[in-house]
Amino acid sequence: MKIIRAEFENFRLLRNLKLDFSTDTAKKLTVIRAENETGKTTILNGLQWALYGDNALPGKRQDYRLHPIDWDESDGNRIPISVQVEFEITKFGGPSGRLETRQRYLIIRSTVETLNGDKWKHDLSTVKLFELTDIGSVPINQPKFLIDDELPPELREVFFTDGDRALSFIEAAVAARTKRDRVEKAIRSLLGLGVIEDALGHVNKSASEINKVAKNVGTDKELIQIVTRLEQIDEESADLEQKRDDAKTQFSRFDEKLVEIQNQIDDALVKGDREELKREIEQTESQLKQTKDQWKTASKEHSNLFRSLSLSRDLLAPVLQKSLGALDKLHDQGKIPNETIPVLEERLHGATCICGESLDPRADDGKRRRDHIQCLIDESQKADELQRIITELYFGSQPLQPDRVTGDEPWLAKYAKVFKLRDEQEDRLIELSKKHKALEVKLDDIPDTDIQGLRATMRDYREQRDRFNANQVRCETQLEALQKERRSRSATRNNLLRQQRAGVRILAQLEVTQDVKQVLENSYNRITNEELAKVSRLMNTIFLEMIGADPEQNAIIQKAEISRDFDILVYGPNNRALNPDRDLNGASRRALTLAFILALTKVSEVEAPNVIDTPLGMMSGYVKRSVLKTAIRESSQLILFLTRSEIADCEEILDVEAGRVITLTNPAHYPRMLINDPQVKERTVLRCECDHHRECTLCQRQMDLESETEMY
Repeated sequence: MKIIRAEFENFRLLRNLKLDFSTDTAKKLTVIRAENETGKTTILNGLQWALYGDNALPGKRQDYRLHPIDWDESDGNRIPISVQVEFEITKFGGPSGRLETRQRYLIIRSTVETLNGDKWKHDLSTVKLFELTDIGSVPINQPKFLIDDELPPELREVFFTDGDRALSFIEAAVAARTKRDRVEKAIRSLLGLGVIEDALGHVNKSASEINKVAKNVGTDKELIQIVTRLEQIDEESADLEQKRDDAKTQFSRFDEKLVEIQNQIDDALVKGDREELKREIEQTESQLKQTKDQWKTASKEHSNLFRSLSLSRDLLAPVLQKSLGALDKLHDQGKIPNETIPVLEERLHGATCICGESLDPRADDGKRRRDHIQCLIDESQKADELQRIITELYFGSQPLQPDRVTGDEPWLAKYAKVFKLRDEQEDRLIELSKKHKALEVKLDDIPDTDIQGLRATMRDYREQRDRFNANQVRCETQLEALQKERRSRSATRNNLLRQQRAGVRILAQLEVTQDVKQVLENSYNRITNEELAKVSRLMNTIFLEMIGADPEQNAIIQKAEISRDFDILVYGPNNRALNPDRDLNGASRRALTLAFILALTKVSEVEAPNVIDTPLGMMSGYVKRSVLKTAIRESSQLILFLTRSEIADCEEILDVEAGRVITLTNPAHYPRMLINDPQVKERTVLRCECDHHRECTLCQRQMDLESETEMY
């Protein structure tokens, strides 16, 4: 099967987009050059929806909107949505098996979504399939059978691969059982193991019907009891197998849901935790208030410095130096008496002089001393007014003499400290204000994700997953007991049948069913062992070629294989097991997954397109080029969605191998990423015919202009 073209109408971002793909066997590569947010994943989803229906959409379309998010209700509230895919199927027949015939088909899937304000509801999708002939279009009933035959639904993610989700075969986020189930499902579908399992089911059903007939042989009560019990065992086993398979499916479903929820949490946390941001904003606001108070205190102290005595003293120092010197000289000459009158008068009220001698008026010496003090007081009071003024000036000028003021710093030293403190607080205020504003902007940009609610959902999903795991184990244990009992009772039944003439014929029929069952089981084991080994060997060859690892040169990665338990394993030197998800880099993990997909398709000899979104992400240099060349060689039709960075250094490969290259552009990227205004206001995807070497006025991007500028 090869995809020829596809048309999208109102499928999310794809309002009116037509794509055509290369079907040339010599140039089987189609490249769709598109940057992020340019509809790559939407195209991948649209193609799968057209072929497989609503079950192929995220969440099986339950809450998945299909219409453009900015649909203008003035254009009507009923939005028609459709995807058309034209494809070609090649059949081989004739006596030699070489007669090639090609049939072309057109599948159209459509639906309607109705808007009602912010809400919407969808109609069930309808699908029509036409065979395109020379005389017109011929409708085909039951299109699902043709699609499922050519592209089995179990292999949907093999043929339509998201470069990031492709890692699901080896990712560590899910349980080992889930990864194993994914690999097993893909391998069984392509290698026909499901067909054999169905055949085994029919044989077991036939054996059960023959077993029922044994009840009518004779009247042996023991035989009747054994046959009846074997019927019950078959019924109980079928019921347990159904419960086991349901539990297995539910385990995988909840295991994958856990990964989805964790991814939602991780995405939200990458942008920021709203609650954590709110706490950080509150903390920043508290720091802002504290810093603002400190800044106000420093500003007030700064202002007070200009009213301080130290400023006057330091500014007047040159002038005061002469005046203070003159006053000191008068004092030294005894022309400026001390202001002793209050002190002397105070002493007269006491009994002791300031020198420690007695002033007791009853003693002769004391009376003499008191008379002398009183004489001094009288003489001092006779001093003229000028002397008083000079004395007051002398003692009043003492604080203006720096060497007489203990611990007082010069004004400039005080100013330097206060200014530095105020400047630091002001810078801190500016810094905190910017941080506060940035946090508020970041908070506005964060989606209103209830992280705590998601974590509670995770706990609930984990409990349900573990419950289904326990159910599966319980069913398997009961099945083992029933199978053991069945073997024992079947042997007894067969012995009893041999003892009766009519029972011999029934026993022969049972032996025939057993022989057919043995043949089918042998075929199953052969396919599992031999064909699985082929896939494993080819995957190893492709993988080592992609990453350039040579086991003979002691490369770190020596080999990769698929075990009988459907585990993808990788080995290093000395046959040491490597964890594919943790021990391999991103490029090697993608290469390993692509090698598995290509090997599986090659061994099964199924001709089908490989549509891959961003397969070369996280790759560079040799590995990127090698992966691209190998994927082209091993595919019957390869459709790649590549960004410009993925194309870089691979241009010459595309020159030779690409039969079709087109470019997609999102006009919403103007003006931040696009240089020219596309003159389109609605959100959509536009196509141009630019290849990997060219840019036009529609698709030219800022980085293209920067690259040209650097060249000159």
